[in-house]
Amino acid sequence: MQQVSLNLIAIAIFLMTVSVLLGPLVHLSPAIPAAATLAVLGLATIDTLGLGGRGVTLLLDSVARLSGKYRDRVLHHEAGHFLTAYFLGIPIKSYTLNAWESFRAGNPGVGGVVVDTEQLRKSVPPQEIRLFVDRFSTVWMAGIAAEELLYETVEGGEDDRKKVTDTLLFFGQERSQSQLKQQWGKLQAKALIEKHREAYDALVEAMRKRADIADCYQAIQERAAEN
Repeated sequence: MQQVSLNLIAIAIFLMTVSVLLGPLVHLSPAIPAAATLAVLGLATIDTLGLGGRGVTLLLDSVARLSGKYRDRVLHHEAGHFLTAYFLGIPIKSYTLNAWESFRAGNPGVGGVVVDTEQLRKSVPPQEIRLFVDRFSTVWMAGIAAEELLYETVEGGEDDRKKVTDTLLFFGQERSQSQLKQQWGKLQAKALIEKHREAYDALVEAMRKRADIADCYQAIQERAAEN
C-alpha cells in the first residue's frame, strides 16, 4: 500500500477518534463521523486493490494542479531532467507533467521524464562504471537542481534521490556513497542548466505546450547553436 493511502487511513482514524470524544459537546451524531471514516477507508481499500494506490495520487495531484505555481514548478523540475539527459547523450523516451498524463501513458508515479535506461541493463566494462553512474546521477538530480536555481527551495525529488541510490547499488557500489553522489550530481546539473540557460528556457516553453520529443530537441538545439 502506498504511503499516501496509509496516511489517509491514519488521518481518518484520528478524526474518528476526535469526533467520538468531542462529538457530544457539539451535538454531532456519531453516525456522521462513522460514515465518513468508513467511506475513506473503503476508498483507500478500493484504490489499493484496484488501482495499486494510484487513485489517491491522481486525486491529490488534481487538487495540487489547481495551483499555477505548482504546475510551473513541476514543469521546470522536469525540464531540468530533460535538458541534462539531452546534453549527456541519454535518449528520452517520453515525458508527462502530471499524474493523469502519466496514468494515460501507462507510466507509474505522478509524471516525469522517462529516459532510456537500457544502457544500465547491459554489461558495463569496469572502467566505464563511474562514467555511467556520474551521467545518470546528474540526470536524476537535475530536477532538484532546477528547483533550487529558480525557486531556492525544493518540494519534490525523493524518487530522484532514490534513483541515485538504486543506480549505485546496481553497479555494486556502497549505499553510503549515495549522499555524496547526489550532491555531486546536483552541482553538475546546475552547471549544465546555467551554461545552457537560454536552451533550458526554450525547452520549458516547448514542454509547456506539450511539444513532442523531436520538437523539444529542436528547441534546445536552436538556442544552443546561438551561443
